[in-house]
Amino acid sequence: MGFAPFNLQGRVALITGGNGGIGLGMARGLAEAGAEVSLWGTNAEKNAAALAALESIGPKITTHVCDVADEQQVEDTFARVLAAHGRVDGCFANAGIGSRGTAFDEMTDAEWRRIIEVNQTGVFYTFRAAARHMKERAGNGDAFGRLVGTASLAAVSGQARGEHYAAAKGGLVAMIKALAVEYARYNVTAHTLLPGWIETEMTAGTFANNKFVDNVSKRIPVRRWGVPEDFAAIAIYIMSEASSYHTAETFLIDGGYHAF
Repeated sequence: MGFAPFNLQGRVALITGGNGGIGLGMARGLAEAGAEVSLWGTNAEKNAAALAALESIGPKITTHVCDVADEQQVEDTFARVLAAHGRVDGCFANAGIGSRGTAFDEMTDAEWRRIIEVNQTGVFYTFRAAARHMKERAGNGDAFGRLVGTASLAAVSGQARGEHYAAAKGGLVAMIKALAVEYARYNVTAHTLLPGWIETEMTAGTFANNKFVDNVSKRIPVRRWGVPEDFAAIAIYIMSEASSYHTAETFLIDGGYHAF
């Protein structure tokens, strides 16, 4: 018999950037625990593939094309999720883009703005819509919510040639701690996930660099790269009633890399 609080039947999770990588890993875990899931992504073909991969699990799965850096798209897409699922209990702001590795003194205004727009402002738009909905539900006697942002080790450690990425991800940690304080009265918790080196489409180019692999793999105590499925259990825990007294956490999931 499973641990009852981890049964997520009746709950709905929204995951931006949910059509691949860490987002899809969390989505699979949440669906297997009984939650309905709405996946957002900018690539319709990847959305369709993610839907095909998850729909046999059982709970309702929907996908939506949405650029989180576009305020109106976020508002419109969130409304479509409510129309399809009736509610959003957990909002996982996971969508993000990487940088080209440009030297800081050569970085253009356009490069800086695009990274901030997607990785930080996009989270603001997404969380704002979710927090408004969760606050309204609390006022109607249905107080429950989870706000979860995917940051990066870059938020707490130096990333040469990635100052814009580090700034965006570091800002998430601070914003989410503030959300945890402000929305606790509505039974809404807020957390940040800090992934280490995870095998995803975004990191494929980095992992193709043999020098990088040789230098970095030795610093991971568990002696392997992370995979998207490593984020399923933490997503289930956060979405569950078992985590109701746990908020404002920064979950470092990196195989011990930062400690070593």
